[in-house]
Order: sequence, then structure tokens, then C-alpha cells
Amino acid sequence: MDAIKTIEERRSINFFEPGTEIPDDKLKELLRIANLSPSSSNLQPWRVIVVRNPERKKVLRQCAFNQPKVEEASAVLIMIADPKGVEENLERVLNSWEKLGYIKAEMNETFKGMVKNLYSTEDSMKRKIFAVKNTALFAMNLMIAAKGLGLETHPMDGFDEDCIKKEFSVPADKIIPMLVAVGYLKSGITLLPRAFRRSIEEFVSFEKY
Repeated sequence: MDAIKTIEERRSINFFEPGTEIPDDKLKELLRIANLSPSSSNLQPWRVIVVRNPERKKVLRQCAFNQPKVEEASAVLIMIADPKGVEENLERVLNSWEKLGYIKAEMNETFKGMVKNLYSTEDSMKRKIFAVKNTALFAMNLMIAAKGLGLETHPMDGFDEDCIKKEFSVPADKIIPMLVAVGYLKSGITLLPRAFRRSIEEFVSFEKY
């Protein structure tokens, strides 16, 4: 599907076809494409829990203020922002850069210091913002890729983060920016026209605020 058409046709779907499954190969392909998302210094500070089991979806639904789409969607992806992504991935990123010719071997340590200085300590607000904004890029890439693969999605902000962390064994230092429900549009549902969008004149300025 054409990239611009995919973005224009992607919608946040509230009504999914219950009882439908996403084939494993399609789900893996979706995650593979989403993983091509850009990230700060290529550090990829995201993790994903895929919830497909009906009983686990029931549990997740209770953490998501009883929203039916949690159970009706084929899968719900718990997006996890990982502030420790810098420490966990930096060495591999720099080794890859060196191997591919992006940096010379003698620059490895210099870049390591620059990256750690830029993103501060793992418990800082700066580091949390780093993890969340990059996980949001991953999530958006995933939703566009899903549309291209014939799937529908809905990013969800309505949930109890502490409940999800407890029920799905997510460490306390991680952040859950959103859930993404993935599946197929329910039969017989006709989507209403796209809702209000601001004109670009309302939010775009040039050279200064």
C-alpha cells in the first residue's frame, strides 16, 4: 500500500471482529517492520508484550477500565519504554557503527561518553522522556505498518499503569506510554467520517513561535 494512502486511511478502530486471530507470521512481520523505527542514537529503548490469550486479555481489560476492544481485538500490545535501553543497547549500537564504517574504532569511547552525557542517568526525567518519545515513534510506525498489512489498530491511553505492571510483571522502572489494540474491523461496521482536524495554519509557524 502507498505510504501516504496508508497514513490517510489509518483510523483508530473501536470495534474489532471478536474471535479472529492474526497469523504468527503476519504478527512477526508487523513487529519486524515496526522495529525499523528511528530512535535517538539508534538505541531502540522499547519492549513489547503481546497479549493474545483470552484469559490474559480479560485481565488486561480490567486494567484498561473495562474497555471491550481489549478483549475483542486479536491482540493488544503493551508498549513499554525502557530507560535502561541506553546501557543495554549502546555497546551493540557502537559496534555496529564501527563495523559498518559510520565511526572509526578510536571514536568508540568518545561516542559512548557523548551518548551517556546526552541522555543523563537512568532515573532522570530526561532519560524517561528519551524512552517514552522513542517508544511512541515505534508505536506509530507499528500502526502504519499494521494498516499496510491489512490490520486495524487503536492506540489506548485509558489504563491503570500500576495494574498492568502488577498483572504482567513489568518492572517498576519501566514506563507504559500506551497500549495498541490490533485486529480486524468488525463485520457490518461502517466508520463515520474522520473527526475534526485543525488546519495547518492553526499550529504551524515559521522561524519563530
